[in-house]
Amino acid sequence: MKLGLGRNEVRIVDYNNGWKAEFERIKKDLMESTGLGEKRIEHIGSTAIKAMPAKPIIDLLVGVDNLEAVDKPLLQSFRKAGFLRLKVERPGEIVLAKFEDDSYQVKTHYIHLIEYQKPLWKNLIFFRDYLNSNEHARNRYLNIKEEFLRSNSEGIREYTDYKEAFVNEIIDKRT
Repeated sequence: MKLGLGRNEVRIVDYNNGWKAEFERIKKDLMESTGLGEKRIEHIGSTAIKAMPAKPIIDLLVGVDNLEAVDKPLLQSFRKAGFLRLKVERPGEIVLAKFEDDSYQVKTHYIHLIEYQKPLWKNLIFFRDYLNSNEHARNRYLNIKEEFLRSNSEGIREYTDYKEAFVNEIIDKRT
């Protein structure tokens, strides 16, 4: 199983059963290095959706009590597990990445560090679970991803924006 995407690269690959095992391996490493409990580390993103072609990057959702109280020791614990904080600005989230090697050109994993059990946490879990339980929604999501890729192979922000209406439509079903 080959993980990783270069800067701003957008590509999807066929579903790989190894993604779940890789998530479990990283989750164990994170629990050991950070002391965070098992329920605070979840597998999200398309690699967590059964049979879904996805970008070959493992997305992890990690929950903390207070994002503003995240301290250097916790960030150093993530670094010990191979994750570096990115300069990505997202409301209510700190983003970290693991890279293929010391050139820092190819990202293989993301951590989305957010507040545990708050609305963003619940929305991301709901989206994953909804797609896992609804084949029609999975197919629609795949079609949207493939439609974008027919004319683009880079532009991660554009790719995310392209999918946003569908993601919001699914999350709106939670309320």
